[in-house]
Amino acid sequence: MRRALTSLAALAVLAGPARAASVEVVVEGAEPGAGEVYVTLCQGGLSEAACPVGRSAPVRGSQSRFVFTGISPGIWAVAAFQDSDGNGRLDRTGLGLPLEPYGFSGAVGRRARPDFVEASFALREPGASIRVRLARPLPRR
Repeated sequence: MRRALTSLAALAVLAGPARAASVEVVVEGAEPGAGEVYVTLCQGGLSEAACPVGRSAPVRGSQSRFVFTGISPGIWAVAAFQDSDGNGRLDRTGLGLPLEPYGFSGAVGRRARPDFVEASFALREPGASIRVRLARPLPRR
């Protein structure tokens, strides 16, 4: 019995507490006074289904700060947009091009479709601080 308890205690020590980290996301370049800024944490891709953790806040200047806690360490990316018209989604053209300010973490540019690998970062304990600059969309016609 004593040996079994010692083995269980050793396993508990090896398992340790559940690992979690925090992610601070600073979104820059929002258009003042227009709608809310939405931020999502994505894992494995940039599709809506791959971005299960998200928050939004009203625009209160050109910079918004979001803090996510209890996030599992791993490879993540950040996607953000400003919902200028208040409909709760990123408006797009018929070709899928954004009509509202948007941005991603990492080295994602406006030259092509966003790529998870370029937007990704390694999240380790205790956490990370990420900056996302919103790009101006194409003008509406």
